[in-house]
Amino acid sequence: MKKWANNNKLYIIGAVVGAIGGFLYWNFVGCASGTCAITSSPINSSLYGAMMGALVLSLFQKEIKTSKENNIS
Repeated sequence: MKKWANNNKLYIIGAVVGAIGGFLYWNFVGCASGTCAITSSPINSSLYGAMMGALVLSLFQKEIKTSKENNIS
């Protein structure tokens, strides 16, 4: 589990920061009418923020090259 967490730490950090950001967006901006699909509920807004945060920080993940890629004949 510790190895998995180390390999995916940017995804985890992005998800946590995004979830907090999504909740704060719902709390301060939100959707007054309740018809907005994402911002009408704190759960939806937090989950969407977590997904976006993980995707954005995954852009900075280094690609691990395998030995087959390094030894192209």
